[in-house]
Amino acid sequence: MTDPAPTPPPPRPGEVALPSDPASSADARLQFIGQLRTPWSRGNCPKNLREARERGGDFRAEVAPAFRPGLAGLVAGQTVILLYWTGAARRDLIVQSPAHRDGPCGVFALRSPARPNPVALAVVRLLAIDTGAGSLRFDALDAFDGTALLDIKPWLSSVDIPPDPAP
Repeated sequence: MTDPAPTPPPPRPGEVALPSDPASSADARLQFIGQLRTPWSRGNCPKNLREARERGGDFRAEVAPAFRPGLAGLVAGQTVILLYWTGAARRDLIVQSPAHRDGPCGVFALRSPARPNPVALAVVRLLAIDTGAGSLRFDALDAFDGTALLDIKPWLSSVDIPPDPAP
């Protein structure tokens, strides 16, 4: 179970909120498959995986028993894509004014967790796996401890590298 989102602060200059908060819609049905375990909480979480790798820590996922058979075939050392739910993030902003940008920017041009559907993505190295216990250890995670895990996908160099740009 996730904590309810705190009352959002007023938008910053240049930010635009949607007319209604997508969090109030119940059209998507997702099943959390587990949770992430990290040293991070509100106020000390790195902004991205690069920073998480630099700071280091114990980064794990705990997969719920019903989903553990789905771990078959994963091996330590491989790169995986994690999808996770940043449910405490704002969902009503469609234009944001991040501190690292010169001005407002559309949410779909940002990796911010504040978005209509707060699904985050991490491309990480799987360091260790215990399929029986449903425990996976990674090189980095940039999510709060207890964040809901939605999915794990293998990263495949044959399909996940974008093509060269057209001449």
